[in-house]
Amino acid sequence: ACPVTFTMSKIGGKWKPIILFLIDKGANRFGLMQRGIEGISKQMLTRQLRELEEDGFLERTIFAEIPPRVEYAITPKGKSIFPIIGDMREWGEAEMG
Repeated sequence: ACPVTFTMSKIGGKWKPIILFLIDKGANRFGLMQRGIEGISKQMLTRQLRELEEDGFLERTIFAEIPPRVEYAITPKGKSIFPIIGDMREWGEAEMG
């Protein structure tokens, strides 16, 4: 078992790092995330959020309001992945600039 493969299975792919980054920056509701991620479908965003929640990176809170409101928060396990996401961001900024 390769630790890099394991990590990629949990946070890899096109959307998960972006979702975690957006939630950390305050986009903690579905609509905000969907508007903040160009090209993601509702179905894909829903699937990725569920996987991140199942893997313990996110927690979902449902508020009993009309209309119902759902917010996502990063768990301590989710916070532990941010050094990796931060490095990805820094590398991308250096390569883009």
